[in-house]
Formats: sequence, structure tokens, C-alpha cells
Amino acid sequence: MSTSLINTKLQPFNATAYHNGDFVELSEQDVLGKWSIFFFYPADFTFVCPTELGDVADHYAQLQEMGVEVYSVSTDTHFTHKAWHDTSDTIGKITYPMIGDPTGRITRNFGVMIEEEGLALRGTFVMNPEGEIKIIETHDLGIGRSAKELVRKVQAAQYIATHDGEVCPASWQPGAETLAPSLDLVGKI
Repeated sequence: MSTSLINTKLQPFNATAYHNGDFVELSEQDVLGKWSIFFFYPADFTFVCPTELGDVADHYAQLQEMGVEVYSVSTDTHFTHKAWHDTSDTIGKITYPMIGDPTGRITRNFGVMIEEEGLALRGTFVMNPEGEIKIIETHDLGIGRSAKELVRKVQAAQYIATHDGEVCPASWQPGAETLAPSLDLVGKI
């Protein structure tokens, strides 16, 4: 049985990322103060991974406008991320940090390490500015994720963070009605 990481704090880490043509050092301190997405994937130079990372790249400007930073993470090195970025048109459009986690520490902290393979599951974690995990989505290796749905989930998380007592129903979109759980609402949905 596993324990959920929802509402737990981001664990300390130090890592090197490939970001906009440079190698940059990152830690948990760089993540705090803004909404963040940690987007884990199994490995560079694979098949489903570039479709997902490219999809996130296509939605990155929208996420940035929402005050969200994206960090993709695999157990590859930052050198491998650069090589992939330089040789793939899909990966070449990425402008968010690509974190190398060759020791697997970050991947293990988020509970998505496949130990016998040294690879990450497809795990998505959304954190609020305080570093608390608010959304978790984990897929098996052959199932790709949707950046459009990720954007919607982040919008919902941001909405409820600023609207105490309200919740977002299934398929909620910005501007749609929310719910205010109460005794009067029981059995009426």
C-alpha cells in the first residue's frame, strides 16, 4: 500500500538542468514562491516521451502566463538532455528546464522510480507556491499524458487556492460554476 504525497512538501534536492542553451543548478529553493509542475518521464531518445514533452512545450506559454514553471525530469543526465534537445525538432522547441536526475534521488522523492529499470514512471506533480503537492497523476510507461488537461487541472488548483470553501466539479473550466459544499447540497447533485 502506498501513501499519497498530496499536501506534502517538496523534498530538498540539488540538480543540474539543461535550460535555454545553458546548464543551470537548481534546488527546491528555486521552486518555492510560484506554482510548479514536475513532469517525470522514463528516458530521452524514446518514443512516447517526446510526444508528451512537445505537448507541454506547446502549452508552456499559457502555463507561464498562469505563473507556472515546468520542470521535466528523467534519470538521464543534463548532458543527455542537451544532446536530445540539439538533435530532435520536437525536443528542440522546449524552453522549460530539463532536470537531469542520474542518481534517481528526485525521482525516488516523488515515488515514481522503477527501481529494477532505473527509470521514472510518467508522473506529473503540481505544487503550489508553498511547495505543497496539490495534483498527482501517474501513468504506466505506454500511456501518454495530455498537456491540455494538465492546464485545466492547474487552473482548478489555482482557483480553489484563492476561493476558500469552493470546489471545482468534474471537467470544470475557468468561468464555469463551482460548488460550495454544505449540508443543503447533500444529495442534490
